[in-house]
Amino acid sequence: MATKSTSPKSKLFVFKRLRKKRCRLCSNKMVSVDFKDVEFLKNFITERAKIIPRRISGNCAKHQRMVTRAIKKAREAGLLPFTVK
Repeated sequence: MATKSTSPKSKLFVFKRLRKKRCRLCSNKMVSVDFKDVEFLKNFITERAKIIPRRISGNCAKHQRMVTRAIKKAREAGLLPFTVK
């Protein structure tokens, strides 16, 4: 009885190339992020009030830092929640 061997080459893993996300703030030429713009900042937090990371949101490093600072400022001002109860 000959058994069929499975070599690593027989199992091909196909990776779908995803388009690189563009920074929405760079494309809109936004210079600063206002912490009072709660509707805009809600796009960058999850339903559990965590800040969405850069690799998921697609922001560049500069704008991700600006968004993070604005979210933290809005939390201190009471405009955004720290946690969801």
